Amino acid sequence: MTDQTAQNIQTTIDDNPVVLFMKGSKKMPQCGFSSAVVNALSYLEVDFKDVDVLEDGELRDGIKTFSDWPTIPQLYIKGEFVGGCDIVKEMFESGELSAYLKDKAIPHKV
Repeated sequence: MTDQTAQNIQTTIDDNPVVLFMKGSKKMPQCGFSSAVVNALSYLEVDFKDVDVLEDGELRDGIKTFSDWPTIPQLYIKGEFVGGCDIVKEMFESGELSAYLKDKAIPHKV
């Protein structure tokens, strides 16, 4: 991963309270895992920045190195890596995601 890619990732995370690095876009997810996370965030009416890693191979590989997490999608809230599809799905189903959003002062539907 280049320094520029790492800087671009960090800037995106710093500039947006909720960021989802995903395959495709929130309007057109390109994989089931990305779609599942979009659905959870959309259900909670969370405003989030979507970043399509399919548009940039350096970004797609770089985000995995950046987070030390091998899969996409990857969710960041207030600068913190939350997890991938399975973790976000479990948090959503248990109510933990809503509580986490509340703790981080992210507007969402309760």
